Amino acid sequence: MENIDNSKVWHEVLESAKVAVSPAIYSTWFTQTHLAAVKEVGKRYLAEIGCESSFIRTTVEGRYYALIQESLTNALDHPCDLIFSVRQNPIKKAQIDTPVPLFDSNTVSPDTKLLIRKANLRMSYTFENYAVSSSNQMAWAAAEAVSKNPGNAYNPLFIWGGVGVGKTHLMHAVGHSMIGHSADSKIVACTAEDFTNDIVEGIRHKTTKDVRNKYRKLDALLIDDIQFIAGKDTIQEEFFHTFNKLNNGGSQIIITSDKPPSEISKLEERLKSRFEAGLIVDITNPDFELRCAILQIKSSERDLEITTDLIALIAGNIESARELEGFLTKLSSEVVLNKNTISQNLIESLLSKNGELNDSRIKAQPQEVIAAVSKYYSLGKRTLLGDSRTRPVARPRQILMYLLRSQLNLPLQEVGRLAGGRDHTTVMHAVDKITHLASLDVETRKDISGIKNML
Repeated sequence: MENIDNSKVWHEVLESAKVAVSPAIYSTWFTQTHLAAVKEVGKRYLAEIGCESSFIRTTVEGRYYALIQESLTNALDHPCDLIFSVRQNPIKKAQIDTPVPLFDSNTVSPDTKLLIRKANLRMSYTFENYAVSSSNQMAWAAAEAVSKNPGNAYNPLFIWGGVGVGKTHLMHAVGHSMIGHSADSKIVACTAEDFTNDIVEGIRHKTTKDVRNKYRKLDALLIDDIQFIAGKDTIQEEFFHTFNKLNNGGSQIIITSDKPPSEISKLEERLKSRFEAGLIVDITNPDFELRCAILQIKSSERDLEITTDLIALIAGNIESARELEGFLTKLSSEVVLNKNTISQNLIESLLSKNGELNDSRIKAQPQEVIAAVSKYYSLGKRTLLGDSRTRPVARPRQILMYLLRSQLNLPLQEVGRLAGGRDHTTVMHAVDKITHLASLDVETRKDISGIKNML
């Protein structure tokens, strides 16, 4: 077998993965893998894929085996089989194409920091610190296009979505990019409430001209929560003329809202029509991979070292991006103030306190648990405890073993006996499988919760 450069080969595999999966999936799973070894077995190669943790190994092997096998076969130009192992990458932190933040707090000049503060931009809200997945990919691509060609790409850019999905972050990232490329850029980032207050103060103190000069002589106006001006006739009038002045002058306008323009009650039709003349994109709630990526970014900002398994535990139990930040704040406080170390027990305790982790133990007899699982899935006890390995039967049986073990704390052998005479290793596999699924699959958590409620 010819000498193979493992790093070079794996670089090719990762480049293929970048194209095939979303950025969030790539950063969450693939960046924590490496090609540990390749050996010749007969007429094929056997490649060992090293993973940072057992959780990473289980997920990558289960979801992306075919993708990796095809990419490796192409890179090696030879048929290839795979095995996955838990191994640390000997080249620590040597991730391919690791982005360098545009505004690293340690390298940003005082003059640039002054410009960022003057524009009312948040220092950490850059493209480099924004995790991308299917839920926000369109909005991210649009914002990036605007940052490269402000005033021309999409004007106005209207981003809407629920609370804490990343609308403001994207908007501010455009502002950062514009200042990074031209320090002379005149940018104001504000909320619709700030705009309203300025107009009211201008009217009260007879300084309306100054307020207009503030907002109408810009290269970019980034305005958050535009729904706030709905129903306020004077404010809508001022914003209408401000919008026209900026738009006609080629200045970039980015607007965020919790609804699309057509659904904002009491918003003037002339404003709706102008908002709809640009690009309207929405951001939905983050999926599991994106929540993992967000946690990795935010925990790094706070200097919190959280293992991948614990990242997945948090992401599996909290669905809102803003709630994820709140949880990290509590976790950071526990670490700093109470000198706690980050562990599964600590995280589960914090999740339970917030009602995000339903860890209340059920009080029931084993036969009652069997009856509840049987009823919940509409399976006869004989079928549930029988030999069928089909998914509609095997998964409920695994959940039964998980509940008997985790809720009643029965010995492995006893759980196996109650579940139809299974070996203790089968019980261990079932418990591990459902524990893993419960951390990332909403439906599995709902099923477990439903059965516990029945009991």
